[in-house]
Amino acid sequence: MAKEKKVDNQSKKKPRFYRFIIFWIKLFYRKREHLGQENMPEEASIYVTNHAQYHMPFSTEFYFPTKKYIWCIGEMMKAKEVPAYTYKDFWSHKPKWTKWFFKMLSHLIAHPAAYLMSNADTIAVYKDTRMLGTYRETMRVLDEGYNVVLAPEKPEPFNDVVNEFQDKFIDVARLYYAKYKKCVSFVPVYNAGKLKKVVMGNPIKYDPKMNIDEQRKVICDYLKEQITAMAKELPVHYVVPYDNIPKKLYKKNK
Repeated sequence: MAKEKKVDNQSKKKPRFYRFIIFWIKLFYRKREHLGQENMPEEASIYVTNHAQYHMPFSTEFYFPTKKYIWCIGEMMKAKEVPAYTYKDFWSHKPKWTKWFFKMLSHLIAHPAAYLMSNADTIAVYKDTRMLGTYRETMRVLDEGYNVVLAPEKPEPFNDVVNEFQDKFIDVARLYYAKYKKCVSFVPVYNAGKLKKVVMGNPIKYDPKMNIDEQRKVICDYLKEQITAMAKELPVHYVVPYDNIPKKLYKKNK
């Protein structure tokens, strides 16, 4: 049987052009302060955060305090699939008279976006049968000691801080336990983009004795509530929402 292809993004040196681009991005996107690092489990875990638009991928790729991989939408890693995905997900709700511009923009960013996403520390995520490959890759890097960071929000509000979650990411823990007999922890993370802070909360661990449907709800509810609580504890600031809306519509954390 052929050996599973390994992710080697972190073991090899990044391409020179990629490092050049990241250097300039980091000049403008300054270092984030990570609070609550004492809550980070010693074993490799899954860190679940609000998306905060570009803040989650930027702050995680550049400044996450440990070695990690980030779940990334697979369509964003293939130039030919970027235009359709970005337009639908980011800009389809824009005023009708501006749609021509955003359709053009979705094509202009296709190759740069795919290049950056493919060279970053990412695992491709799909919403079809290819998702099994995402699970396998996630389990493998966890077993090798890498943390995994993901933002499972969907376009449905939970409250003024975080959206509802797509809950199938919990299934990674079920498969991981079946293969390695280890219970993975899920760590809630709040990304306060406007404050330049990332807060990590107390983890919740997968329970192999609990029905998976019930477990999805229990873990997701806990994570959403903890993210909300961490946001409320911070100084007053505007929460960067999942949805790409005008900044004048952003809401404060309290």
